[in-house]
Amino acid sequence: MALTITNDCINCDICVAECPNDAISMGKLVYQINPDTCTECEGYYDQPQCIPVCPVDSIIQLPANR
Repeated sequence: MALTITNDCINCDICVAECPNDAISMGKLVYQINPDTCTECEGYYDQPQCIPVCPVDSIIQLPANR
């Protein structure tokens, strides 16, 4: 399970604090989600917490996990 951040990210930092696994960090241009650490908040919440707080909807589920 993992999510990804698209290039539409505006680097607003909101998603970083929402991640209970510290899987979100700054990449070269936009934030990125470490797929080895991301659990889509399983074990913490019923749904990923970063998706609803993203103001530009740039956090998506990887196609292989749909």
